[in-house]
Amino acid sequence: MSDFKECLDLVLKSEGGFVNHPSDPGGMTNLGVTKKVWEEFVGHPVSEADMRALTPEKVAPLYEQKYWKQCGDGLPRGLNFLVFSMGINSGTGRSVKLLQQSLGCVADGAIGPTTRELISSSDVSKLIAKFSEARREFYRSLNKPAFEKGWLSRVDKEEKEALDMAKNG
Repeated sequence: MSDFKECLDLVLKSEGGFVNHPSDPGGMTNLGVTKKVWEEFVGHPVSEADMRALTPEKVAPLYEQKYWKQCGDGLPRGLNFLVFSMGINSGTGRSVKLLQQSLGCVADGAIGPTTRELISSSDVSKLIAKFSEARREFYRSLNKPAFEKGWLSRVDKEEKEALDMAKNG
C-alpha cells in the first residue's frame, strides 16, 4: 500500500498556505505549488484568486503525478516522505541525486535497479540521517539568508517525522 496520502499531509504542513514573497524565484505559491507549475498542470493561465483557492484535494493529483511517482513511490517508509518533500521543494532530479549521493552511487537523478539495491541493503534510519544532512548542505550552498533558517528548520522537523514513520512502519 502507498504512503502517498500520509506523506502529502506532512508535506502540506511544511509548505503552508499562500505566499508571494518578492525574493522567492518561485513567485506566487500556495500549498507548495507555484503559479507556473499549476498553470502547466491545468493547461491554462491562472489568476491570484485561482492560486488562493487551491485546496489539498485540488493539488493532490499534481503531487502524485509530478512528484510522488518520480521520487517517493516504492521507497522505504520515511525515506519516501523526505525524497518526495525535497522533490517538491527543489525538483525531483535534484532530490534523487541527493539520495544517490547519500548512498554513495552515481548521482544520475533516476531511481534505477542499482539505486534500489543500495536502498534495500541500507539501514533506513541512517539513510534518512545522511539524506537530511545532504539537504542541509544543499540549502546552505544556495546562500539565501532570507530563506535558509526556514529551510533548515523544515529539514530538522521532517527528519524527525521521517524517523517516526520508519520506526512505526
